[in-house]
Amino acid sequence: MRLLVTILLFLFAIRLLGATTDALAPFLQRNLRRVVVGDAPALGASWFASYVLANGSIVAALSLSLFSSHLIVPSQLFLMIIGSRLGAAAIVIFIGTFDYLNEELDSLRESVSMGLLAFLLTHSIYLPVLVVGYLSMPLVQTTVPVERTPPATGASPPDVFSALTGGLIDVLGAGVAFIVAILCIFLSMRLFDRILKSLDKQRLRRRYLSRLQNKWASFFLGLVITGLTTSVAFSLGVIVPLYNRGHVKRNEIIPYILGANIGTLVDTLIIAVALDTPVGVQTVVLLLSIGLLVTLLTLVLYPLYTPFIDAMQNEIVGTKTYFIGFLLTLLVVPLLLIVLG
Repeated sequence: MRLLVTILLFLFAIRLLGATTDALAPFLQRNLRRVVVGDAPALGASWFASYVLANGSIVAALSLSLFSSHLIVPSQLFLMIIGSRLGAAAIVIFIGTFDYLNEELDSLRESVSMGLLAFLLTHSIYLPVLVVGYLSMPLVQTTVPVERTPPATGASPPDVFSALTGGLIDVLGAGVAFIVAILCIFLSMRLFDRILKSLDKQRLRRRYLSRLQNKWASFFLGLVITGLTTSVAFSLGVIVPLYNRGHVKRNEIIPYILGANIGTLVDTLIIAVALDTPVGVQTVVLLLSIGLLVTLLTLVLYPLYTPFIDAMQNEIVGTKTYFIGFLLTLLVVPLLLIVLG
């Protein structure tokens, strides 16, 4: 019952977000033109917004909602979803740094170890995906029309949601309803995480621990568990304690995280379907497909890939000066994309 209520709340929040974005289209368009004046600013804006909201999935949902209201073009949608992943990957590093500054952890290397590893893995995949996918976007635009087809009439669940969202916007106003939509998405994700916490993680660990020794099995587990639960927090929560206690080796957890990085796009695909945006669905599918191909290539070249990641991580945390410079680039790069664009 809790799961059903959470799913319905999530779908309602997505539909409310789409409806309020439509209602606020003139206001959003005026303000978006000041920030998103091209493709590079779209990437930077979503990247930085992930920091502000501390959640990449929310930014991806907002991007799809803006696209469904025809406020951004397909190429900007693609880059904004990419930006949401790049930004989300850096949040854990900031959290680890705060723990170190608050003296909750003794060493900088310990405080940012897992966050930095996930960041490097994410960026090593999504930066090539950004280039290849961006060049491939004209194929999506020509194969699927940008205009959305009007929803069919009849007593279907989307019509019920439309009636509820319309009534709420009339009562609260579009601006307040927009905030309510964001809060409902946050709430539904928190409720879903609480449901997942009730699952027996120990049983999952015992069942799949031996399979992590195979890189392909490890990758598949990360992909499937994250895709089915739509929660990276859960999928990493299953395996990270084992890694921290030395039960899982670094070479065994890397393919798992790579799989989780692809599986995390499943919730974005669900949002695109819920918003009834054919081009949005095609864009997410394109991103998923290229991301999967790039990840499979890294697994094929695994003996070369892992030393590269290790060298990058050791270089970044080698001295505090390098690490501070690294943190500054995480803040400066998205802002430069916005300003210079």
